[in-house]
Amino acid sequence: MASSIPTAESRPSATEPARPGRAVTATAVLTALACAGFALVNVVFEATDRFSAGPYADYAAGLAVMNWLVVGLKIVGAGMALLSVAPERRWAPAPLLAVPLWAAFATLGVYGLGSLVQALGLAAGITGSPDRIGAAGAAYVLFFLLSAVGFGTLALSHTRRHRVRARVAVAGSLGAPLVLGGVFMGIPGLLVALGVMPPM
Repeated sequence: MASSIPTAESRPSATEPARPGRAVTATAVLTALACAGFALVNVVFEATDRFSAGPYADYAAGLAVMNWLVVGLKIVGAGMALLSVAPERRWAPAPLLAVPLWAAFATLGVYGLGSLVQALGLAAGITGSPDRIGAAGAAYVLFFLLSAVGFGTLALSHTRRHRVRARVAVAGSLGAPLVLGGVFMGIPGLLVALGVMPPM
């Protein structure tokens, strides 16, 4: 009669991370789809030459560079969301993935909250006319806030399941807004210096 005592090979490892729940997995899929769908908007802008005419025509080349950069970031975000619930691989150690997850959460959160404050200021008539707030603008702000919640949920779940140290989360959360802010402020200046677009 075979022994019912599990062998060392069949016992779960004490360091093996827990599997994500259905809610977290669903959040990862929805967040990835949101990133991919939002990237498609930028692709459509370029495919239809949206900025080739009108008040932004002189900046069309520079806006194209920024558009494709944003497309790349959104595709990377979609991949990170899916990787956060995938089985751990040696090529994607948990701390290495935790940093960009927290970075995405912090960056989207800062941008979303900033947009929300601006919208509230308009609604109160403090920073402009309330008529400037439309359905599209409200949906835009809501999208970023929900995306921040999505990445925050994935980052927290990933950090807990893989027992990632808190300093990793802090590094991603504090560093990303500063780095991305510098990048997006620096690129227009570089494009102007290279003659791709006129000074703003």
